[in-house]
Amino acid sequence: MSAPELRTERLRLRRWRTSDHEPFARLNGDPEVMDHFPSTLEEVQSNVMAELLDAGLAERDYGLWAVEVVEGPDFIGFVGLSSPTWSASFTPCVEIGWRLDKPHWGNGYASEAAREVLRYAFEELQLDEIVSFTSLTNLPSLAVMERIGMTRDPAEDFDHPNLVAGDPLRRHLLSRISAVDWREARPAGR
Repeated sequence: MSAPELRTERLRLRRWRTSDHEPFARLNGDPEVMDHFPSTLEEVQSNVMAELLDAGLAERDYGLWAVEVVEGPDFIGFVGLSSPTWSASFTPCVEIGWRLDKPHWGNGYASEAAREVLRYAFEELQLDEIVSFTSLTNLPSLAVMERIGMTRDPAEDFDHPNLVAGDPLRRHLLSRISAVDWREARPAGR
């Protein structure tokens, strides 16, 4: 089953298009956008990533969707679900993540899209829990995690296994939300 398109009042989470490659490469090449990642991506790396993300959406019922603004920009970044392939105390798991282009920061788009992804994960996929993680320095992503109802236990902070000792991004925080907590936190009627 391929992943369905998801919609919010302002956003469409959809499959990737070839026309997304150029703005995605620009986003991945921006040092400020990629500040909490090991490095920026070259255009070829970014294009390969976009193709892999779209293939994942075609093959599974979840993935990292391209995000566009309804009646606005056709591509602003991605939001969605993935399953880390490396080992940690909390894996296997399903992670929610996002990466938006800088001109679209501060509009609530990451939180809005992430809330819809959580709804899909818990209502449609019937998942029990979703996690999210980022480097300790990524306070904007931590703020999104908090806005969508995730909670962090500092005792679960961990060293990312794909980053070497001494890398300032190696120490990561982990946030979680269970299906039960998500259902209890939703406004009535939603």
